[in-house]
Amino acid sequence: MRETAQLSQLIGDIYDASLDASLWPKVLEGIARYVPGSLVNLFSQNAIRPEAKAFYTYGIKQEYLKLYFEKYIHLNPMFPATLFFEVGRIITEDDIMPRSEFVASRFFQEWVKPQGLLDHSMAAILEKTGTSVAAIALCPGKRDGPLNEQSLRRMGLIVPHIRRAVTIGNVIDLHKVEAATLADVLDGISAGMYLVDAELRILRANPAGAALLEQPSIIRSSEGRLSVTDPQADRLLRDILSTLTRGDATASVQGAAVPILAGNNERYVAHLLPLTSGARRKANATYSAVAAVFVRKAALEMPHPLEAMTNTFKLTPAEARVLMMVVQIGGVSEVAPALGISEATVKTHLQRIFTKTQTTRQADLVKIVAGYMSPLC
Repeated sequence: MRETAQLSQLIGDIYDASLDASLWPKVLEGIARYVPGSLVNLFSQNAIRPEAKAFYTYGIKQEYLKLYFEKYIHLNPMFPATLFFEVGRIITEDDIMPRSEFVASRFFQEWVKPQGLLDHSMAAILEKTGTSVAAIALCPGKRDGPLNEQSLRRMGLIVPHIRRAVTIGNVIDLHKVEAATLADVLDGISAGMYLVDAELRILRANPAGAALLEQPSIIRSSEGRLSVTDPQADRLLRDILSTLTRGDATASVQGAAVPILAGNNERYVAHLLPLTSGARRKANATYSAVAAVFVRKAALEMPHPLEAMTNTFKLTPAEARVLMMVVQIGGVSEVAPALGISEATVKTHLQRIFTKTQTTRQADLVKIVAGYMSPLC
């Protein structure tokens, strides 16, 4: 019961943060206590260029954050391999490389270990685009102990809600929503928005939402109830809404979005934000809505250039990691200590890369990578 109450409070705080970005530090602290962990980071990173942004952090000193951006960003062995996993999956070092290699890497020895963190961590990609990934990472310290089935299970319970909250926060541009301004904020967003009750009756629609209702090939109002023309999406929308009415603790973890195939073969996506507890209930005081439904045209999903290149040449994650290290920091003698592996192992990976890419020189590999990278990446 104690864990259930803790989870319910944490999920409520996560959804509150979708309307008020200033609450994310509190959310990360709650995640650290629940999983548990000593460091939690909500961030984005370009897996090609040494560029990253820590949106919100817990448990990391600014000096180490600065060191990561200045020195260790391109030595992190979790990248670029993280790109090859599906959005929402919980990833640990064991999914990417032997733990002995991770412990021997400069990244662990010089950045992770000095912070008192263990050689156990996990991350989940929240969003993946053609230029970068947004993710959440958690690292346990000595007081937390290594990752185990319970900590992985707990992370798995909250990641779908974090994905949904981050996505909705992006849709409404992370405005801070006060009760008096909720309608104004939602009226001003470009996505269609509907405040609905437990029966999907539309209590309020913003201008963009009203415009979508005039296009019956996408979404419509039947006797005042919201429905989707795509039968599968309509069933999923109703299934998720039914769990939202039972409170945050039982809120659906079926992904962050409901994909909709419109009658004209265009693709849209719907996101649901529960409004039944916490700051969201205060912001919803004027209405008796249980959820806000956001509907917008789906963005074109393109694979990251590195992911496309890896698929084309059928590189393994280890080979892709060596390839990017060679491009970024130099030859075999520089790459081996950075990755914590022997020069012989690096040479073996390189030979396989040469064979798969039909090249013979490192300069040729640089040209291949450059050919896949857009100037906008």
